[in-house]
Amino acid sequence: MQTDYVQRFLFEDLDIRGRLVCLTGAWQRMLDGRDYPEDIASLLGRTTALNVLLGASQKGSGRVTLQVQGSGPVKLLVADCTAELRIRGMAHYQKQELVLNSQRGLLGDGRLSVTLEDVRSGQFYQSLVPLEGETLEQIFEHYLAQSEQATAFLRLRADSGALCGMLLEKLPRADLCDPDGWNRVVHLASTLTLDETRDAQPYDLLTRVFPEELMRVFRLYAVEYHCPYDESKVKDMLLGLGREEVEAILADQGEVVIRNEMCHHEYRFDARQIAELFACH
Repeated sequence: MQTDYVQRFLFEDLDIRGRLVCLTGAWQRMLDGRDYPEDIASLLGRTTALNVLLGASQKGSGRVTLQVQGSGPVKLLVADCTAELRIRGMAHYQKQELVLNSQRGLLGDGRLSVTLEDVRSGQFYQSLVPLEGETLEQIFEHYLAQSEQATAFLRLRADSGALCGMLLEKLPRADLCDPDGWNRVVHLASTLTLDETRDAQPYDLLTRVFPEELMRVFRLYAVEYHCPYDESKVKDMLLGLGREEVEAILADQGEVVIRNEMCHHEYRFDARQIAELFACH
């Protein structure tokens, strides 16, 4: 059974297109060892679901990075997705401040940034918008209305075991095709629950949510968590710092510890390893 996927679909008679993402295994691997409280996992899961929905539209060497920076207990949410639908992400939060469980209460004031990057050329486009709305769905719908003048509907759900998301986009001829079509499919999409996605195949799920609508489904794309342990890049970074600075850190701390928060990896180097590193260069 396919459980980590993005499914694109189209209501041809309504001129409305959509994307559905459901993750279990890939999402659980992202959370592995992080011990996020349930509210934090849920919020990061929603951010990740949205990021994958955006990443599914990228081609070639594209990458989408979504960042939510807030003044509340949750200071930073980051989700990253490549055109191959390889994902990673993290949350930074203040444990002692976790008393509000609404999404906006956790985030406070801040901003949402969406970065589209062409990894091959190094070119990127970034859009920044203030956090306007009480949920991530409302915040992103506001972003679309501002940046692309597009009408969209977003549904995001997540817990520590699974996440799902659905994005509907109203195309130019939608009102001509069926004046009530958009309202009808939005009403149906708003009934989507996380539990019904856990053990359902994408086509079965879509026909359950939209039982009377004629739709075309496209190729199913697999999603995977990808954040490999790469000590060589860390060594290159230490070499870039220079022997004098690295040895000063070693003298002060007894070892050199580098933490990759995005991938939840930790790299440790003792005096012997540092000596060997610089002896080879």
